[in-house]
Amino acid sequence: MTTEAPPRTPARAAHRVLEQIHTLVYFVPEAAERYAAAGVTGGMAGYFASRSAPLGVVPADVVIATFYNFAPSRVRKAIPSVWEAATPQAVLDARLATADAALKRLLGDAVDSDELAEAAALAREATTAADIVGRPLYAAHAALPWPEPAHLQLWHAATLLREHRGDGHIAALVLAGLSGGEAVVSYLATGKSMPEDLLRTTRGYSEDEWAALKQQLRDKGLFTDDDRFTAAGQQQRDEIEARTDAAAAAPYDHLGAERTERLTELVRPWARSITKQIFG
Repeated sequence: MTTEAPPRTPARAAHRVLEQIHTLVYFVPEAAERYAAAGVTGGMAGYFASRSAPLGVVPADVVIATFYNFAPSRVRKAIPSVWEAATPQAVLDARLATADAALKRLLGDAVDSDELAEAAALAREATTAADIVGRPLYAAHAALPWPEPAHLQLWHAATLLREHRGDGHIAALVLAGLSGGEAVVSYLATGKSMPEDLLRTTRGYSEDEWAALKQQLRDKGLFTDDDRFTAAGQQQRDEIEARTDAAAAAPYDHLGAERTERLTELVRPWARSITKQIFG
């Protein structure tokens, strides 16, 4: 059994396209170059450093808690040792420089367009209705200064909206009783994840740990023997997605359906172009 997509609400449609604007910094070659220049090299150190940098120099346990689905051992390879070679501010500067260079390369003349400026203004307006309470990663990112010019404002707004939604998603996973490892393995059954081997290795789980997590989901009655959702697993996933959507609704409720749809229309072609150029 595979999960059906949640209703295509204006908020969910906006999330899907804005997600592509934010996540480009995790895949473009500009990232490794700039993190290396800041002193961060090797594996996924740049990812953990750049995404946790707004929190400052914190213990690995804080990153494990806020990132949720990564194997603790994977996080501990980077945090806090990465801060012996770089400062959080240097990494944040490198990440913003990555976004600047990549967006200019991927979007070309669109970075200076009136349409991009309009999208940036709408996305920034949406963030004004996002509450920081109970959302540590969003709160840390929201405390950062707004960058200039418009294409960086759009990227920053997309980042804030993504982390706001992510914090709410983690709350839904906790309420569902799923550990971080169980959550990432459970996502496989939706049919929407990256390839299984890539998902496992990027999250830092060994083959034995991965197999054990699958067995835990079977023992809980959430997975069948062939690692598909049972009826209970499907119901749990539906509830997780519904709670995540509800927790992420405020920014788009603030914009209203018409302006949310306008934001989506503006960003969608750029998101598609970025995805095609990065992944082919």
